[in-house]
Amino acid sequence: MSSGRSVPEPVTAVIENAGNWLPQGLVDVEKALSVSVDDNGPLAPEALATLKAGGKRMRPMLVLLCAGPEGGPAAIRAAVAVELIHMASLVHDDVLDRAPLRRGRPTVFAEAGRQRATSLGDHLFSTAFAVLAAAADDEAITELSSTAGDLARGELMQRQGNFDLDLSEDDYMSRCRLKTGRLFAAACVLGDPAAGTERQEALAGFGHRIGLAFQMLDDVLDISGPVERTGKARGTDLLDGTVTLPLIAAIRRERSIAGVDLHGLDEQSAAVLCDRIEATGALDEVRTTAMSLIEQAKTELGPAGLESEQRRLLELIADGVVLRYS
Repeated sequence: MSSGRSVPEPVTAVIENAGNWLPQGLVDVEKALSVSVDDNGPLAPEALATLKAGGKRMRPMLVLLCAGPEGGPAAIRAAVAVELIHMASLVHDDVLDRAPLRRGRPTVFAEAGRQRATSLGDHLFSTAFAVLAAAADDEAITELSSTAGDLARGELMQRQGNFDLDLSEDDYMSRCRLKTGRLFAAACVLGDPAAGTERQEALAGFGHRIGLAFQMLDDVLDISGPVERTGKARGTDLLDGTVTLPLIAAIRRERSIAGVDLHGLDEQSAAVLCDRIEATGALDEVRTTAMSLIEQAKTELGPAGLESEQRRLLELIADGVVLRYS
């Protein structure tokens, strides 16, 4: 596969076990992503750099896997649109978090400022819908617009819960269903938009669960590090005031942690708090919960009536979520 970018786990294992249709589909997605933002406009350089800055392309892969070998141009368009929405949300997150790094590289916010980064995120969002509108794909547009609304709601929930050490696990899960699980679910549904209700619900359930597991394990990695692996400072979420499941679980196990002032953290004290959270055993608890979600996700595939290769590859990508963080 020569898409002009390295292919990380868990994507590699899936590609190695798939027929030629999948790697070729991912190459086509990469080309279409570049074409979609390379309009010689003022934001094109940042847009191209953002798209080529790494990432797992898990969401486009889910689109292609659920579409299967006969997915064709519609599946490529949907995969491109889903990834553009994902990248737009990351750029906007970096603005809201004032993040200096993303995947070990300076963010657009850090290099070009708030206004330009916000404009880039808006550009990527609008481009996602333009890709679908060019083909008059009304069903996909409806699904993606609903998804974008849920992403925004999830972001608002996160901001409202910032620095709140009384945040409940239910509140965390509700936020993650909107902010992370929803786009994974949409990727699966957009891969097979003509499927019947039972199959669509099964695919959405699969996507939601691996999305939640993905977020939980990412939150664990924020606490455990190291920076060489995460591309950002250990405890970045804590520094931002974002209350995640590892912190919630740690407070449940060791109430004294609830007395920490998140507003007063710096990188050194955040690392100390990470050590305290890890010492409670909370990270193992969250990992176990995430792995349970992965198993539930694979069970969801039963009613979907997928071809054996599709199901096997989707199970591989679900297992790869855990493998990546192990």
